[in-house]
Amino acid sequence: MGARVVTVNEVLSGHVGLDIECLDRVYLNAYVPILQSSGQVVAFMTQHLGLPIPSPALFDKIGQRFRRAVASFAEASDIPWVKFARDDRKADVMRPYLDRQAATGCPGVAAIGVAQEFQRVWVAYRRETSTAAPQFTFTKADRRVTCYYFYLWDADFGPAFIKVCAWFPYPAKIWLNGHEWAKRQAARAGISYRELSNGFAACDDPAALQEICNRLQPGTIEVFAQRWLARLPMPFGPADQRAGYWWEISMRQVEVSRTLVFDAPRRARAFFEALIADNLDIGRPANVEIIFGRRIRRDTPGVFRTTIDRPVIGPDTGQVVLNVFYKHSRIKQYLKDGRAMRIETVINSPRDLGCNARLPNLEALQAKAPPTTAYWKLNVPARAPSLRAQPLSGSRTPP
Repeated sequence: MGARVVTVNEVLSGHVGLDIECLDRVYLNAYVPILQSSGQVVAFMTQHLGLPIPSPALFDKIGQRFRRAVASFAEASDIPWVKFARDDRKADVMRPYLDRQAATGCPGVAAIGVAQEFQRVWVAYRRETSTAAPQFTFTKADRRVTCYYFYLWDADFGPAFIKVCAWFPYPAKIWLNGHEWAKRQAARAGISYRELSNGFAACDDPAALQEICNRLQPGTIEVFAQRWLARLPMPFGPADQRAGYWWEISMRQVEVSRTLVFDAPRRARAFFEALIADNLDIGRPANVEIIFGRRIRRDTPGVFRTTIDRPVIGPDTGQVVLNVFYKHSRIKQYLKDGRAMRIETVINSPRDLGCNARLPNLEALQAKAPPTTAYWKLNVPARAPSLRAQPLSGSRTPP
């Protein structure tokens, strides 16, 4: 008997109770576009604020005002204040506070975390001149500064956080989860489901649930971000915003996932073990080209390989994870809760896939990196000759 490569569809047929594709974890940058050059910094001080001399003393002045505003906000609203230790896993530290806020049924700030972290900020150097008035040169550098983590419970997105740096130009980060958004929309639509950790284990109406997952658009995320940026204490106020000094959103890390829930855990384990054994070469350049639809040459920068890892932190501690690396991004495949196959495409640099990083390009990015384009092959004895495996049912054929 010879060996042939059968399709994944043949192996999974009749054994998958739920198959859902959804935007997963999303990590965003928030930045002020017109404060990204030294000339723009000078214009902010002289033209917008009307100062005669652009001085770095303004950085400390605005920063101190922001720190006082955050402290007053926490005190007035009785919000817990948490100082993160160096080795703290922030999600674990904040989980009890988020659970407490969720139990109230009301959106709000669950807790404020404080940490010292390196950030890319503006610094000034004094230039020697023959005049009495001081002159400064502004440049960006990595400095260890105070960062505030506003951990939120949102009516639409559930747990999320916004991190704001307390030094000019006050870069921010935003984290949210598409699965959490989909859960709340499904509940409002009256669709019954059973939860998987960070996902769905079962649903009465899978088609309607998939339709909900497909509705999560850049505009939905933009509304969430701007709603909370306007509600929280920020270094810039309404007058600054009217002048254009406000945060815009770009993509830092995007995870798109597909979850296949098996009818029995033993089938999930058997499938995954076979998947690992037969796909160790999928990270080679020629194979990765098929998955991502991007040509790889000898001089193409980046990492292209397959690894098998066991995370040492997080909910999947000790779980076997098959990683396929492409430049700054990767595909992760692992068992979720011992009964579901999770495939995640993790994009750390949208430009690797020919997409710009601003949030409106999210849909284009998802189209170029869906978690269903990975080719899997499974070798089983058969009389037929070896055949090329095909994508999972419902997936798009790679270009």
